[in-house]
Amino acid sequence: MNRKSPILFETNAHGVALVTLNRPSVHNAMDPELLENLSAVLTDVAEDDGVRAVILTGAGDAVFSAGADIRYLHNATPLQVRELARLAVRVTLQLENLGKPSLAALNGHALGGGLEIAEACMLRVAAEGAQLGHPEVRIGAVAGFGGTTRLARLVGKGRAAEMLLTGRAIDADEALRIGLVNAVVPRAALIDEAGALVDAVLARYPTAVRLTWEALHRGLNLPLEESAALGADYFGLVATTAEFRQGTRGFLDRRVQREAVH
Repeated sequence: MNRKSPILFETNAHGVALVTLNRPSVHNAMDPELLENLSAVLTDVAEDDGVRAVILTGAGDAVFSAGADIRYLHNATPLQVRELARLAVRVTLQLENLGKPSLAALNGHALGGGLEIAEACMLRVAAEGAQLGHPEVRIGAVAGFGGTTRLARLVGKGRAAEMLLTGRAIDADEALRIGLVNAVVPRAALIDEAGALVDAVLARYPTAVRLTWEALHRGLNLPLEESAALGADYFGLVATTAEFRQGTRGFLDRRVQREAVH
């Protein structure tokens, strides 16, 4: 894609795709064009066996994404606003159901819809000094890209209610304390640190990673007994793979070696 595209895409030698929200002049705000392009990229990623994982970040040094494009919202009809939100929800569902590891590298402020996109990723790493929040109520709006659903699943209902109802932004360190992000790193090291975390996931058996994520993600929407049963079913399913046999054999061989030493 050329530099004027609202989405930039590149893949490194390890098969990790870097997807960049590329509207820096408006703080990477999301309009229909950006979201449609992001959806198309995610479709390609899901279908490309050469892409093993995705890191999502923003262009520039200060903002991951300021959320929905306010100018677009102000001029849109209510139907257009709803369609924008439904498009964004489609994108977040694509991220959650990608079948491959996804990580949001928050290079700066992640607000409103920008944070909602990040919430749909498996993991999140924030640069020092980043601010995260849901300011929608401050402009008479609702977190309609999935924030009212996902934030509580990440940080709990009480903390989510405070953020969503007051519109208060929190800094990266507080986001780490409440579990909204997995790590806070120096801005200059963000992509390297994000890549290291992705590599740690990719070092594990891919089928086990995929089914673990599905059990976690789907299980949160099920009653406790059904969620536990789903995990048991996936445990049985992964046992049908050559990866499982290789992994268990490797464990037994290492144990035999340790016992022989002692």
